[in-house]
Amino acid sequence: MSAVNVALKTLWPGTVWRRPVACVAVLLALCGSAMGGNSAKRLDELTAMPLENLLNVEVQSASKYTQNLSEAPSAVSVITSHEIKTFGWRTLGEILASLPGTHLTNDRGYTYLGARGFLRSGDYSPRFLLLIDGHRVNDPLYDQAAMGQEFMLDVDLIDRVEYVPGPGASIYGSNAFFGVINVITKRGKDLNGAQASVEAGSAGMRKGRASVGQQWDNGAELLLSATSYRKDGKDLYFPEFNSPGNNNGIARGLDWERAQSVFAKGAAGPFTLMMAYNERKKGMPTASYDQAFNDPRSQTVDTGSFINLGYRTALASKTDLTAQVYYSHYGFRGNYVDSQSGLDYDRSSANWWGGEAKVVNTDIAGHKLVGGVEYQNNASIRQRNYSINPLTESLNLHVSNTRIGIYAQDEWTLRPDLLLSLGARYDHNTALADKNNLNPRLGLIYKLTPATTAKLLYGKSYRVPNTYELNYQDLATEATQKANPNLKPERIQTSELVLEHQWSANRRLRLSAYYNRVRDMVVLTTDPADGLLVNRNIGRATAKGLEAELQQAWNDGTRLRTSVSWQRAKDDVTGEILANAPRLLAKLNLSTPFYQNLWRAGLEVQHVASRTTLQNNRVGGYTLANLTLSSAKLIKGVEVSASLYNLLNRRYADPVGPEFLQSALQQDGRSFRVKLTCNF
Repeated sequence: MSAVNVALKTLWPGTVWRRPVACVAVLLALCGSAMGGNSAKRLDELTAMPLENLLNVEVQSASKYTQNLSEAPSAVSVITSHEIKTFGWRTLGEILASLPGTHLTNDRGYTYLGARGFLRSGDYSPRFLLLIDGHRVNDPLYDQAAMGQEFMLDVDLIDRVEYVPGPGASIYGSNAFFGVINVITKRGKDLNGAQASVEAGSAGMRKGRASVGQQWDNGAELLLSATSYRKDGKDLYFPEFNSPGNNNGIARGLDWERAQSVFAKGAAGPFTLMMAYNERKKGMPTASYDQAFNDPRSQTVDTGSFINLGYRTALASKTDLTAQVYYSHYGFRGNYVDSQSGLDYDRSSANWWGGEAKVVNTDIAGHKLVGGVEYQNNASIRQRNYSINPLTESLNLHVSNTRIGIYAQDEWTLRPDLLLSLGARYDHNTALADKNNLNPRLGLIYKLTPATTAKLLYGKSYRVPNTYELNYQDLATEATQKANPNLKPERIQTSELVLEHQWSANRRLRLSAYYNRVRDMVVLTTDPADGLLVNRNIGRATAKGLEAELQQAWNDGTRLRTSVSWQRAKDDVTGEILANAPRLLAKLNLSTPFYQNLWRAGLEVQHVASRTTLQNNRVGGYTLANLTLSSAKLIKGVEVSASLYNLLNRRYADPVGPEFLQSALQQDGRSFRVKLTCNF
């Protein structure tokens, strides 16, 4: 046995590594004859790019048109594809967790995103509006903003992510509650050829992707990509189930995951066409919803797809029109194993279509006007819950509803150093009795000095309860949850002061102070009268906090981004700190070239302070370190990387929702991933 084999078996016992390593070897042999060197060139260009180009970028998500980062009415953050590679991020959630004020929770079923002290475990992140190239992804069934492998886009296809914290309902409507996430994808010209990648990692993880992209002389572009992902998972121990009848608390082989996705994007003249499909299957090792423990039949399946046709043209020299029409589908299948009556089935789906037309006009001196109308028809939303042996049905619902929004915004240059942003949106939604909503936003942006900008921001936002929150129940056999069709929309009011200062071309500081007031938040709780789960509007909550972020670049290519967030989110009725709301978040992302600039190291450190669970137990804080080594220069056309996650093997747990017997779930220890990408 070779020394390499001995080392591999010592570090990672078993045979999990053998097939992935063989695949990597085969692909490396193929890549050796590849003719493309585009990836190395792109990495060189990004490493050499001055900081002012990286920071003073143009963004398009804050106001639905392109504007300079310093003029956007929000503390916008941008993550580039270069950073995604450098730090080895595998999911959209990991990308967003690197930003100020955000943190993640995972319950072994889904990953959830929280911001500025708010994260309600198990609610599928509905208070974030998730976009792909401006296309709304949140479904009308769960309002889900997918953060893990259930997100329908491979992160390798992301050009950049724009995160706009704070209320965005003045131009986006419902779901833009805590923030807007716009995932902007790569184009055909970014590949200009074929690309293949393979990955292998801990817990039997393996992934493969094949992509092709091209731009022709007439400007037309096309990008096609397909991805397959598989993870066997590890056996997990849950002390709450530690009894001989429950396999001594060990869930064996149930933390598995499978996913596959397809993405296509084309452009010709004024038209763009985008299509996406994703299916993700996940085992359920936690026995949530009073399930039988350690039963392999327990699993969930999420599918999503959409097709979007966009059009853009100039109506006049200072007037641009952008329009889109789309059709989307989401499906969910859940197999739940009751401890007495056998299988309980959830079968849900949603089909919806809509469109948007937007005009941007600069005819009036000192004014940039944007106005638009958005329509969505939730044509078919189905929910069904039933059990067999005997066949008993507790829910069979088929509903439809529509929403329409009209919005306008004026970016008014009062003088060269003073900008006023005024916007509002009116929404009409037939899903509730309270059908009408009007939400304003105001931003005053003052350039104190050529290097310092102050932003005073105020806004309101709302979120309409989704179909699941309003109607879901499973009362047929072992009942766990009941419906509440009388829910009201959630509402938030936000005030924020942002200071941005650029000391020089290689250093930038941003400070934010905010005060959020939330009322009627929809929360899954337990009704003490019958012990059933039910969604309810829960009183009022207040969050206030400070965020500080520093970005620094050095001439040798070293890059630093670090932030600290102090936040306090409390229930105004009880005065208690909200569950799953850390008081402190600290983050560091440092990357540097080394070994004659052939390699780049990316170190990420994140600290999350202690949190409380729904049972008022305290979960200890933790500090995680992740390390990625990458190179695009060893072989022409080949990119390689190796990552260690939770480098110090810290033990930590995340609070979970009331559907679990556990109050918190232990997360993964040290894990690894190796990745090889070949450009043809």
